[in-house]
Amino acid sequence: MSAAASFTPSKPSLTTNDSAVLQALFDAESSPSSAVNVESSLPALPAHLNIPAKEHSFLQSREREIISALSSQSTPTRETLESAISELSTLIASHPTYPSAYANRAQALRMLIEGPLPASTTETSETEAEILFNNTDEQHLTTLLSDLGTAISLSTPRSPADPVSSLQARLLADTHTHRAYLLLKISRRLKSAGDNEEASVPAQLKELGSEELEEMASRDFFFGGRYGNKVAQQMAVQTNPYAKMCGAIVKEAMRKEIEGGI
Repeated sequence: MSAAASFTPSKPSLTTNDSAVLQALFDAESSPSSAVNVESSLPALPAHLNIPAKEHSFLQSREREIISALSSQSTPTRETLESAISELSTLIASHPTYPSAYANRAQALRMLIEGPLPASTTETSETEAEILFNNTDEQHLTTLLSDLGTAISLSTPRSPADPVSSLQARLLADTHTHRAYLLLKISRRLKSAGDNEEASVPAQLKELGSEELEEMASRDFFFGGRYGNKVAQQMAVQTNPYAKMCGAIVKEAMRKEIEGGI
């Protein structure tokens, strides 16, 4: 009788792609910021915006004048903010393809909506969320999100393989991260409001629901990180729905293992 054949169990293996996917899910440092080709020699703004270098210099100078009024005050007054928003709106009307003006108007609108933080509170995410959604003008919030979307659309290269300038990368990192922050706050506000409370957010966002808004925030955090924002890289991991799902599975397996050992 022949000896029984022996079998050596093969070790499970992952393809290169599988390994890359798993690493991207759980490791913020693996965010493919290196996939963005930043070339300092490029003109500051992409050619398709049709803003010559001389005109761009003028726009930057005018923009700095407007923003300086905000930075000169530790807590800008409502009148100062409204004046800056009005001046940025005028700049946008005369130069509708200038992305930075939209990004700065969005920031000024955010400051106008939130107002000064109470002196007795710290700037925790929960406190900011309450200020943003309890004392807000929905139209301002709608304009704010629209401005961020326009700034992103104008700044994004036509092809993912196209190189971007340093200014372009910084603008995309900031605007994607800013929008992600807001979408995440709106998502959490809707989730906490439930069916018993009316959340003060635009109807279109309510229709999307908290889960979809969180996924949208995760995508924006991913792109913010891709263009160089380190905080966005970390937040992309925390809000990634697949990473959260895998994390939940691991936690449940550990819980069962612990209970089984008791």
